[in-house]
Amino acid sequence: MNTLSETWFVEGYIDFELKKYTLLAYLQKVNALFNEHKLYPQLSDLITHYENLIKLKEGKQRLKDNFPKKLTGVQLEQLRLLYEEIVQDDEMMEELQNIIMFSIEKMSKTIESGRDLYNTVEEKIEIIPVGIQPLDVSTGYFFLSSSTAKSTTVYQYQLTIFENSNDTYRGLLTNHLFSHKRDLTNTYESIKLDLIRSSKGHELPAVYAIEAKLDYPEQETLLPIAKRRLIRHVSI
Repeated sequence: MNTLSETWFVEGYIDFELKKYTLLAYLQKVNALFNEHKLYPQLSDLITHYENLIKLKEGKQRLKDNFPKKLTGVQLEQLRLLYEEIVQDDEMMEELQNIIMFSIEKMSKTIESGRDLYNTVEEKIEIIPVGIQPLDVSTGYFFLSSSTAKSTTVYQYQLTIFENSNDTYRGLLTNHLFSHKRDLTNTYESIKLDLIRSSKGHELPAVYAIEAKLDYPEQETLLPIAKRRLIRHVSI
């Protein structure tokens, strides 16, 4: 899907009608994917665009003091804008403000739709420990399957922790291993035994079965949400 660039609202002509149709075309594609139950990466991209516009809105006085200027570079992590000076233009500043306000309103509605879908999926996901779990569950395996899938996808995972002066962030590195046919002989316990036999480690690994009671796309929806659920589960 063609996404918006990081600086779409100030690229080219700063014209409300032009930017309005650019945004609406983008949101139409996002909503179409949501209707197909595909959440990622478009939901996270949309939230990033929305949060950047909120920061610009809250810092509008600083923006007014520095705009309009020709954009030369962007560091969105700190939302610091670097410009070359051009002539002061209050009309252009007002046009940009209209673009920001309109975009925030439209994006918020689409984000709400995406979050509703996210919550629906999350409520239908269950995490089941497979066998005895070790004390350290920061690394291990998980089996992902949906209600109607004929196979179980096996992933290896590792919990990652990043700390800065303000907060602690947790992520989950995953490695797709293989898919296993689901039948009476290929149980979660038997798959775990196969992993133990093939592993060079001597300790029993942490293993979880993650079952989704929805037949939604795995890569775009089930896997990202399952990873977030598992992060919370193993971080307790």
